[in-house]
Amino acid sequence: MNDLLQHLHLALTSVDHPLAHCALQPLDDTGLAHDHVRLRGSGWLARVPKQSQMGLDAAHNLAYQRGCFERAAPGQHTPRLHSVLAPSAHLPRGALLVEEIVGVPARLPADLSAIVSALASLHALPLPPASMRPPLQDAADPLQALLKEVAQQAQYLASARIPAAVQLAIEAQQSSLRTVCGRVARPQRHLIAFDGHPGNFIVRADGVAVLVDLEKCRYSYPGLDLAHATLYTSTTWDVKSHAVLSLSEVVAAYEAWGRVMGASAADAVAWHVPLRRAMWLWSVSWCAKWRVLSREQKKGSTAGEDWSAERSDAALVNHVRDRVDHYLSAPVVDRVLHELDALERTWQT
Repeated sequence: MNDLLQHLHLALTSVDHPLAHCALQPLDDTGLAHDHVRLRGSGWLARVPKQSQMGLDAAHNLAYQRGCFERAAPGQHTPRLHSVLAPSAHLPRGALLVEEIVGVPARLPADLSAIVSALASLHALPLPPASMRPPLQDAADPLQALLKEVAQQAQYLASARIPAAVQLAIEAQQSSLRTVCGRVARPQRHLIAFDGHPGNFIVRADGVAVLVDLEKCRYSYPGLDLAHATLYTSTTWDVKSHAVLSLSEVVAAYEAWGRVMGASAADAVAWHVPLRRAMWLWSVSWCAKWRVLSREQKKGSTAGEDWSAERSDAALVNHVRDRVDHYLSAPVVDRVLHELDALERTWQT
């Protein structure tokens, strides 16, 4: 970490950055994609990539993240972006300087309404013309694109050595998603976070939830965000926001989102469960992928995607491994699928 602080200081001073005078304080290693450093007394944090979860090279990764922060800013539930440090000899992957949000980790279920309101602040933003959406992902058919992502991650299932029953369940859900993709209908497209699990929110003293991790935004379907905020595999991921939601608490979170969105939410109800199944598929197939790729040696300093355990603190890696093992276990898969079936019955009545 001392090397990171030195390199960040050199990167700031080499471009005569207005915050180069700040003392640097490393924050705990809590994520697989970034290190974070406080620029003390400034109100800003350096967000230094360890890798690109989207497989982008250093420059394109920074451009994508900059796009995420800038597009989300009008919703006023995300940190402000101060500036971007381009990749350099000091920081081969560059860095973003973003607002430090002062608050506490989200608590569930108490903060669920604040979380879905923060997500709705993205979903309610006007959809820009297609020509203005890059560099953010804007697939011709976001559902088909998600099915492809799931299939790519599911290639690691065999190597991940998961129980046969789990593999069969995942494959059955993939088949169901292919059937959904074969339909003509699609929900409305909006800006979404795609990484809105509760551990990525900080709640300010005024009760407002702020989404602090903006790396995977895309133009897709809000139901994916609602799922990621309330799925068992999301609410039990982060130690500080860990909770097991009841069925009624999940339904209440969706209803709270609907109240914020108003009339535009009416057509979304039919898509709640299909998109929830799709988001779970993405999450559980990522778990298989991480289990395999985390065993590999870390790649070069400017490589794109790199899940090597060598890039993170041992405590964080152990936590992720524990969660991955848990989510790939047969009892947990059964639990999630039973909840999905129950929600389907709830929203059909």
